[in-house]
Amino acid sequence: MTYQHLSQTERYQIYILMKDGKTQTQIAKLMDRHKSTISRELARNTGGKGYRPRQACLLTQERSLGSRNATQIAATDWSKAVDCLLDKWSPVQIANQVGISHETIYRHVYADKAAGGSLYQQLRCQ
Repeated sequence: MTYQHLSQTERYQIYILMKDGKTQTQIAKLMDRHKSTISRELARNTGGKGYRPRQACLLTQERSLGSRNATQIAATDWSKAVDCLLDKWSPVQIANQVGISHETIYRHVYADKAAGGSLYQQLRCQ
């Protein structure tokens, strides 16, 4: 089973099943989720008035905004990085100039290669 975030509908299901007196393990089995997913959801999103699904969704959204994975790199920055690659700059040099980490640049280059692109040919060491 692959990992997927809980949806708003699933949060309402958790709320209803808890009101029905079900345990976390029973809720997990009924929803076909791991019991630690339910436990983590309740621990993270239970407020002073107990677990409320609407509040849980809002708390989850607030946490995701603070996530380092939530930021997107602007297209202009990517175009600068690509231009520098075409000028035979190293990803470390580009990172210092553009403000994108060199690891992110390498990931972008190799994702481009996997998609049939040719950016990888611009790297000094191929």
